[in-house]
Amino acid sequence: MIEVAAAVIERADGSFLLARRPAGKVCAGWWEFPGGKVEPGEPAAAALARELREELGIGVLKAYPWISRVHVYEHAVVMLHFCRVVEWRGEPHGREGQALAWQRVGEPALEPMLPANGPVLASLALPLEYGITDAESLGLEGMLACAQMRLEQGLRMIQVRDRGFAQRNLLISKLKEKAARHGARLLVNGGPAADGIHYPAVQLMKLKSRPPEILAGASCHTAQELGHAMAIGMDFAVLGPVRATATHPGARTLGWEGFARIAANASIPVYAIGGLRREDLDNARAAGAHGLAMIRGSWTG
Repeated sequence: MIEVAAAVIERADGSFLLARRPAGKVCAGWWEFPGGKVEPGEPAAAALARELREELGIGVLKAYPWISRVHVYEHAVVMLHFCRVVEWRGEPHGREGQALAWQRVGEPALEPMLPANGPVLASLALPLEYGITDAESLGLEGMLACAQMRLEQGLRMIQVRDRGFAQRNLLISKLKEKAARHGARLLVNGGPAADGIHYPAVQLMKLKSRPPEILAGASCHTAQELGHAMAIGMDFAVLGPVRATATHPGARTLGWEGFARIAANASIPVYAIGGLRREDLDNARAAGAHGLAMIRGSWTG
């Protein structure tokens, strides 16, 4: 197993950096996320900083652990530890003669792309915030008004929860229209599918495979549940509760340490959930979360 530290270097406009492997290297001419081999005994974060300094001439100022993926090439089995680099010193340039290009999510991918890097592009398309409806507290009109406001502010993924809400079907229909107008995606807890389905943990553990051709997420509370979500190829998971919540009173909380322990080296993006607000995003990402999933936190200030 060859371990590699790979960087998703992100600018404020949402674009990220790709590098083309130079002549003389394995897979020369293929595009990839910058990075390189982790030396024996070297932490992945230290390897990332070293490789980006050597390859691109930049100094990492702020980076978050993200996902890890294994890929089997003809010449080796590679474990890639991806980090999202959001602050750096210097201007990236190819110190080894490699071409560089800034890419945006949704644009046609540069070709040829190393196979291990391809699935990561889909994960990058997931937003940092996942709003979960609270119609049982806000009421239908209140929930729709909050959703409209947040969609206008840039919220791009919503889950309809509220499984006992009398007007749930109407809520789904109205939110689906609003989400479509703003280019956002709507998932429904337990189904039916809108843009996707979000599975509660009990339902997740009964699945033998993920549903095809739709966005599929799942709620997880343990390493076993997250492992199953990864094994069947879910697009993302929600892990918690990190803190005590009104929706799950008495539930055992993970804290950031417990969250980080379970989410470490996950192969799919993992959202943190449980008593969180938007100002918790930095702590969540530092613990390895893709972003925040929130019920009340998405609809209040």
